[in-house]
Amino acid sequence: MTGTTAHLTANGNGPGADGTGPGDPAGRRPAARRGPLRGPAWLVWRQHRLVLGVLLAGSVAAAVWGAVLRGRMAGFIDAHHLAGCSLISLVPRCAGTQEAVGAFRAAYHPSLQLAELGLVLLPTLIGVFLGAPLIARELEAGTHQLVLTQSVGPLRWLAAKLALPALIVLAATSGLSAVFAWLWQVGGDEVSGSYWYSLLGFGSLGPIPVAYSLLGLAAGTLTGLLLRRTVASMALTLAAMIVAQSAFHLLRPHLMAATTIEFGRGAATSAPDDSWVLGEGWITRSGARLTSEDMGCRPDGDFDACLREHQVTGRFLDQHPVAHHWPLAWIEAGLVLAVAAALTAVAFRVMRRRHG
Repeated sequence: MTGTTAHLTANGNGPGADGTGPGDPAGRRPAARRGPLRGPAWLVWRQHRLVLGVLLAGSVAAAVWGAVLRGRMAGFIDAHHLAGCSLISLVPRCAGTQEAVGAFRAAYHPSLQLAELGLVLLPTLIGVFLGAPLIARELEAGTHQLVLTQSVGPLRWLAAKLALPALIVLAATSGLSAVFAWLWQVGGDEVSGSYWYSLLGFGSLGPIPVAYSLLGLAAGTLTGLLLRRTVASMALTLAAMIVAQSAFHLLRPHLMAATTIEFGRGAATSAPDDSWVLGEGWITRSGARLTSEDMGCRPDGDFDACLREHQVTGRFLDQHPVAHHWPLAWIEAGLVLAVAAALTAVAFRVMRRRHG
């Protein structure tokens, strides 16, 4: 009886699809409702929905937390008139605010550092847990062979595997970076003691986390394609991201020419609170720039005599002012994106050579 009912329904003589009336006399069924993702993109989402879902949900939760934290920080700063003040400040209006600045840092500096640390580590996590398994898991299990025997070619398959994760990574990290920059406008730099040029501060602002996240995805995809082993690809991606971020950190001060401030020989050297000081030393009559170590002058000896011996006429201080922040960030982000694009091009070349 069951088989008969199914037969009648298929031919339009039984109940309709909604169970409330006769079926379509022509035997047609209502078209299935299509979601926003179709074809390879839908398959990619199904395969990696856990990691992609965690990334999206975590980004939304972090954005809400950042908005709440910003409101609290802004209220504290406004109540104590701390905008632009630090523990040691030359600004006259900041006199007497050291205790309030210390209280602000005790209350909010750990949260700010946690946000910075999360944005600095996020690109590596994306590379390890999304980029590396993206292709390596398919190659290791052999499921790619079924896909490649269909009408989908290897290059189109790789493009489909990369496109959706790249869009989600771009959207999530751009949103997080924008929220953190909004938060930074209130409590960053002098008040919190987390300066723009610090390892965590620079790595969490503007285009930097976005560029490194795309680099992590590209590096993970390439290592997975080369090694064909998920765990090994994850380990190599982790090492590669640590090396890349460390190398760019060493290169960062040299991406732009620093500015030099010169002082008289007896003048006190000082730079703005938000300047990135790269080095300081002495200027001789000939124009040579020397450090105290170069001259061998010791504060516990006859320091003035040592300076006269080397014909010192003044002092210098090399720095990146805060105005250099965004140019440095965009230059580094551009270089990182160029590396990511190169790794992606290599991945497509490897895919073509191996699977034609």
